[in-house]
Amino acid sequence: MLNVLLVEDNLRLQEALAAGFEATGKARIAGRCTSGEDALQFCIDGSPVDAILMDVALAGEMNGIEAAVAIRREFPRMPVVFYSIQDDDDYYRAFRKSGILSHYGYVRKSNYLLPEMILPLLEDAAAGRSFIDPDIETRVHEVRHMDEQSPMALLEPNEQVVAQMLAQGMTNEQIAARLGFRDKRTISRTNGQIYAAWGLAANATDEKTARTRAAIIMQTGRMIQWDDNGTARVLDEHGQWVVWETGVGG
Repeated sequence: MLNVLLVEDNLRLQEALAAGFEATGKARIAGRCTSGEDALQFCIDGSPVDAILMDVALAGEMNGIEAAVAIRREFPRMPVVFYSIQDDDDYYRAFRKSGILSHYGYVRKSNYLLPEMILPLLEDAAAGRSFIDPDIETRVHEVRHMDEQSPMALLEPNEQVVAQMLAQGMTNEQIAARLGFRDKRTISRTNGQIYAAWGLAANATDEKTARTRAAIIMQTGRMIQWDDNGTARVLDEHGQWVVWETGVGG
């Protein structure tokens, strides 16, 4: 059973969506919110949420994109599926600027916003898979090309800030205090996402090794891969992984 947080400020649509999801027998509405602020507080309060269905235009100060960024700051890469009637360049710019690179879907809001059509997107998001609307496919390819070149481009904004502090030798407690996180465990979760994004989780023997290697990547500003024997490799100008010669341009 998928625990879904429904964020929609149109109460009639909210009610219809909630009833529709419950009727599938595959989803449970963990909570309903009309604003991004309420959705953030709901998550912080600790209710179990597997995925969030988020309208872009909401009551309150934050729109859906801003709310997702705030939520994922506390809960790294929380799966979100967006829906909206917006279809202009400013929307896409805001969406890309948010830095949300994974676990999202985008569907057009209409009179035919049917729960049985959205449920597979939520299930995919909760499983770590992403749906990308064809209208933004070109932009996603551009981001992917950039990701191959820059370690920081693989991280979401909050992860970038934590990585910078990690590279300065700060402890998790110091980072949490500096950033004002309510739950210090958030830093450990964020570190885990950084290690995974940079391929450090699979071959590092422990957290200290992954942390050290993440700091090296931050200091050099380039992607580095380590094999099981500890040999470091970097991408050359041809896109090939070659042994990192630290004394030669490294």
